[in-house]
Amino acid sequence: MPEQSPDSGEEIVRTLVADEQRHDLPADEPSLLIAAVEAGPEIAHNRRRRKGLGIGAWLAIIWISLLLFSAIFQPLLVSTGVIPDPEAQELPEISGTGEALVVAQPPSLGHLMGLNPRGEDILSLVIEGSRRSLVIGFVSVFLGFMVGGFLGLLAGYFKGRTGGFIGSLLDILLAFPQLILALFVVEVLGHTVTNVTFALAIVSTPVLARIARASSLSWSEREFVVAARAQGAKHRRVLWREVLPNTLPAMLSIALLGVAVVIVAEAGLALLGAGVAPDLVTWGNIIQTGVPELKDSPHIVLAPSIVIFLTVLALNYLGDVVRARFDVREAAL
Repeated sequence: MPEQSPDSGEEIVRTLVADEQRHDLPADEPSLLIAAVEAGPEIAHNRRRRKGLGIGAWLAIIWISLLLFSAIFQPLLVSTGVIPDPEAQELPEISGTGEALVVAQPPSLGHLMGLNPRGEDILSLVIEGSRRSLVIGFVSVFLGFMVGGFLGLLAGYFKGRTGGFIGSLLDILLAFPQLILALFVVEVLGHTVTNVTFALAIVSTPVLARIARASSLSWSEREFVVAARAQGAKHRRVLWREVLPNTLPAMLSIALLGVAVVIVAEAGLALLGAGVAPDLVTWGNIIQTGVPELKDSPHIVLAPSIVIFLTVLALNYLGDVVRARFDVREAAL
């Protein structure tokens, strides 16, 4: 019998099959099945290791990277003339009576997303708005991730009175209408980027906390966690070293989805007049200013809406990739 390669479980199965075909081993189906079962976790691990991200994930990464690049380097793009200045306006056309005509123009080679009635380039406004909309989305979810993840981790690990109190608090926050809660916070504190971010962070905290609580409830009862407790490990070490690393994949997946939801929520608040101040450019404010012109110039609303759609789609896809790629399987334990 040739020497078996210990590097791969698949090679073990192939060697057994080849040996039986050459009659080096008696036809023993049970032994082959046992070897296949024993090699199963290693085969699954090797397949996951060899499997790439896929074209969809790469397209999502490229789109998010392009958004972040354009948002960060927007002043440089304007100064070098790559995109027009968002504050610059095309000169309005003058009618025979001396009145200025509306200069809203559909997309063209000179203006890829067209012009709004004030003669401003919509592509430049979308890039300018991405700086605030992405900051609101990522920062609010990050705050919710930190606060909600901590509360959910404690509630799922300690259970008892601590878990019951935190769970009841989360239930109250989830029962309260999320949009009304965000509207209330913004109206009380003011229409600034910071206050809108804070309001949406409050909204996202209980959702992320419930995900963290459900995941930590499951992992805190696993054998390795029980063994760590039996060996005298302190709660802080068990939480940090054993429970938290296993709850992160589910939390990261939901966090990416949360960013997408917050970006849509910011646009919704702007349409209700409860978002960032109208003089500040965000994706929601661009859509809100284009609503009166929706019939005659739909591109004003469609352009930022398509950008939001692609961003939400990319974030949702990346969330699924994170969940599938870092999900811990029973076979890998």
